[in-house]
Amino acid sequence: MNMNSWNNSFDSLVNCASLDCAAPTSSPTNKDNKRSITPNTRGRLAKDLLKGLCRRESPKKEFTMDRDYRSMKDPMKERPPAMIREDRKDSIGSVNFPEDEEEVYIVKQSMGYCSYFFSFLQTIILIIMMTQCGIAPLNINPMIGPYPDALSYWGGKNAVNIIDDGEWWRLLTPMMLHAGVVHLFSNIAVQLETGAFFEREWGWMNWLIIYTVSAVGSSILSVICMPNSISVGSSGAVMGLFGAKLAEVVCRCCETADSRAKRVAQDVRKEQCGGTLCAVTLVMAFSFIPFVDWAAHLGGLISGLLTGFAVFSCSMEMIVSRVLFCAGGIIITVVTFVWALAYMYSGAVDPAEELRDVCGYYQQFFDDYECHCMKNQQD
Repeated sequence: MNMNSWNNSFDSLVNCASLDCAAPTSSPTNKDNKRSITPNTRGRLAKDLLKGLCRRESPKKEFTMDRDYRSMKDPMKERPPAMIREDRKDSIGSVNFPEDEEEVYIVKQSMGYCSYFFSFLQTIILIIMMTQCGIAPLNINPMIGPYPDALSYWGGKNAVNIIDDGEWWRLLTPMMLHAGVVHLFSNIAVQLETGAFFEREWGWMNWLIIYTVSAVGSSILSVICMPNSISVGSSGAVMGLFGAKLAEVVCRCCETADSRAKRVAQDVRKEQCGGTLCAVTLVMAFSFIPFVDWAAHLGGLISGLLTGFAVFSCSMEMIVSRVLFCAGGIIITVVTFVWALAYMYSGAVDPAEELRDVCGYYQQFFDDYECHCMKNQQD
């Protein structure tokens, strides 16, 4: 095949398969009013033709890019309406979401590490307690757990030991203990679901601060209001997480929704606010039945609310609001705890001296009460 016949064949192929690749208007035409292909444009048209053939053989996937946001969209698969994406520190630039893309709610970490760790540790401690101290009859402990003296021996809230004996650490240790299997499951169910999601949103450091401070606050109010009872459980700390979520909603309610991600975040917080209010109402309503420490629930809720204002106000958009809310939250939290501790140790709280011997105290009410874990007071 000579050069002239190859050129004619190529021109015919271009005219048939790539009619939209017309030569510039300034290109010369022949007598038959056909497209004239110069040597310079022949190479460019060949490349365009080959690209078109390659595109026909490639999988049907469309790549879209909006600024620095890159995604691969498969029209053959139905995409979920929303998903959660981890906000990693190594991400670059801002993220914009096209209208046809999925809604993404940005969180700080992929898992609730502290929630899982505390739940696992609390379960192990209850198993050891029940193995060592035995299981009390249901008329003594309806939660299917050990005797009350075991709870005090392992570090439960005992007002006489906290106030008179200076065992301040009992304000913190009750959050790791539970009265029984029913009590444990009801707390860790919320902790592993809602608590873990809150940790993913806030980060483990903020979550741990709120959880710990709320646990201490719940124990303080329980000592003041219910000094003649042995109390354990993480329900006060869980209520603190709910209180902190309400504080976050208040602190971030005035944020500008100038991106799709922020609009999604605002919608999520609105739903969380309704669910949190409902959960708090139900918990407080059931807090006044027997064997439930209503003061611990209320103390945890108030402590979490105040701590949440101190934590989340530091990220408010307006500088004036950030300074006022952050300083006010920290000051109110510190003043409240200092006042509560001062009142608790002022002598106004008078716990029963019988609680020094928990076994003897409960043997007054139950004839079949057995002591397995409490230290022998006679020694």
